[in-house]
Parts: sequence; C-alpha cells; structure tokens
Amino acid sequence: MAKEKGGFWVGVAAAILYPMSFVLGRHRILHGERLPRQGAALLVMNHISHLDPCYDAVFVHRNERVPHFLAKHSLWNVPIMGTILKGAKQIPVYRGTTDAQQSLRAAHQALETGQVVVIYPEGTITRDPDGWPANSRTGVARLALQHDGPVIPVARWGTLELYNHYRKKFRPFPRKTITHLVGEPVDLSAYRGREETLPLLREVTDLLMGKVKDHLAELRQQEAPEGFYGPRKA
Repeated sequence: MAKEKGGFWVGVAAAILYPMSFVLGRHRILHGERLPRQGAALLVMNHISHLDPCYDAVFVHRNERVPHFLAKHSLWNVPIMGTILKGAKQIPVYRGTTDAQQSLRAAHQALETGQVVVIYPEGTITRDPDGWPANSRTGVARLALQHDGPVIPVARWGTLELYNHYRKKFRPFPRKTITHLVGEPVDLSAYRGREETLPLLREVTDLLMGKVKDHLAELRQQEAPEGFYGPRKA
C-alpha cells in the first residue's frame, strides 16, 4: 500500500520536524500498527507540553499517514509557521468567537474525506502538576459520534520532562525518550443514534479521555488519579 501523500507543505513540515524531534529526544512508538493506513481516523491525545505537536506529527507521519491537527488560530499569524499550517491544511480553532463552530465543521470535513484528525480535547496543556489529563471540552464527543471511522486513544509521555511551560524549564540533556502508546479503537456503538445532550457528550468525552489516561498510566507505570484535573469544559 502506497504511503499517503501530503503535498509540498507537509514535506516542508516533515523536513523541519523530523530533525528537531531527533535532536531533542529519542522517539518510541508502541502499537503503531493500530493506526489505520487508509481511511478516516480520529486520534484523541493528552496534552502536556508545547512540544507535543512536533512529536505527534512525526508519530502519525512515520505510520504513513498525514496528520490534521486542531490548533489555536493565533498560530496562523506566526510568520512561516502560519504559512506551513495553512499549506499543510491544518485546522484552526476559534474559541469564544462566532467562528467557533467553523473548527468542528473543518474537522468533520477532514474525517468525511478519509483523513486523520488529531485532537487535544483538553484544549491546552494540562495544568496538573504531575501531567495527568485535565477536564476536557466535549467537541471531541461530537466528532466521534457523528462519524463511523475509528476513534483511537493515544497517550504520549516524555515531552513534559523535555519542556515544562508552567515551570519554565527546558531540559534537553540528558536526552529524553518520547513514547507514544496507541490504544485500540473505542467502541461507541452504545452511544450512537442517541440525542446528543450535554450529559451524553460529557459521558463520551470522559470515556475517551479515560482511555487516554489509562494508557498514560501504563506508560508511566503509575496508578492514575481518579477523575480529571480542574474545572469541566463545555
């Protein structure tokens, strides 16, 4: 099966991110075969560091797919980065504006055309001091329930040790290991076809992030805390 083609700007991004990720840390992927090599897939991931997208993009690309991230729209205003994001057809997220629903529409369209969409339901890097997932926004549940493609929880660990934004610590040495653990697709058949009420969306969101948290606990070889950190997000 031929590798999915991403075009010129995906190639530019790869030329930047592959060397950067190699220099900053060793990269390990567990169960990468669970990511389908064709067709739509929604990847649900935890968010612990601003370096996450660098390693997550390489993780998806190494598994022969082109990632489409939902990312805050202000990044499109950054010189060079904005050009690459636009050219690589990433998905800007407009929070708190009249364009907020445009983000989900673009993500829906990407899934409908058989692409891989990567979402961080927490919306930003977790403020949990130990790096466990925070309460998440329910947009991920809308995406998951309105499409038939696999919804795959993926945990990543190691980037927080490399760069901790809230503690203002960047520690490239000694070289860190960044690990991705890909879970099995989540069975959402019990929720499909039901009215998408806020309680239902919250339940599905917590189910998906609970799977991510469980995989993160496996990676860290620690027991995960009950629930999620911080206030709930609609």
